[in-house]
Amino acid sequence: MATNGKKFRASSELVDRNKRYPVAEGFALLKKTVESRATKYDQTVDVAINLGVDPKHADQMVRGAVVLPHGTGATVRVAVFAKGERATEAANAGADIVGAEDLQKRIEEGFLDFDTVIATPDMMGVVGRLGKVLGPRGLMPNPKVGTVTMDVAKAIRDSKGGKVDFRAEKAGIVHAKMGKASFETAKLEANFNALVDLVMKLKPATAKGVYLQGIAISTTMGPGIKLDTTEILARHR
Repeated sequence: MATNGKKFRASSELVDRNKRYPVAEGFALLKKTVESRATKYDQTVDVAINLGVDPKHADQMVRGAVVLPHGTGATVRVAVFAKGERATEAANAGADIVGAEDLQKRIEEGFLDFDTVIATPDMMGVVGRLGKVLGPRGLMPNPKVGTVTMDVAKAIRDSKGGKVDFRAEKAGIVHAKMGKASFETAKLEANFNALVDLVMKLKPATAKGVYLQGIAISTTMGPGIKLDTTEILARHR
C-alpha cells in the first residue's frame, strides 16, 4: 500500500489542483499521470460533468446514451429479452444471452453475468418483474437510451461498439467512462467531445443559471484533472 501511496503522490504532483486545463492539455497531462504510475492493467478513463440541474425534478433530469467514436475498450456482455424472430435476430447479432421468462427466472436466481440488458417492448412485462434486481444496478432497459426497441440488432451493435448510457446523479453530476488509458490522446478527446456535446444538447429548458459548471477527467488510479470549459461553451453558443 505504501508503494501505491507513493505512486499516487507522484502522479498527483503533476497536477495543479487550482488550474483548469484546456481540453488538449488536460488529456496530455492525463497520459503523463498514467506513465508516472505503471499498473498491471489498462486503467479506465472517466469523466465527471457537474451540471446546474436538480435531478429530483423530472423536468431537469439529464439522461441519454452516446456511441463513442472509438469505443470504450471494454468487452460488453449483452443480455436480450426477446421471443421468436427478434430472439433469432439477437442471437445472430452477437447477443451473449437471449431469453424470455426463462431468463427472468435465471436472473431471479442470481444470474447477473452481463453488462447491458436490451428488451423488445412486448417483453417489458416480464422484465418489469426484475426491477428490484436490475434497477439498482443501472441495468433496467429504457426506451430513452435505446435499450427498449424492436431493432435489437442495432441495439446490440451499439452496446458492443462503445455505447455509454449516462444520467445526472442526485448532485447533478454525470459520471461516464470514455475509454482506456492506452488509447491515443486524440481518440480520448474525440470520445470526450462526443459525450460532452450530447450532454450540452440535452440541457433542460427549465435549468436555471450556469448549466455546465465544471468538468474533471481521471483514470481509475489517478488524480482528477479539472478542465477549462471555455472552448466547450464556445461550441454551444
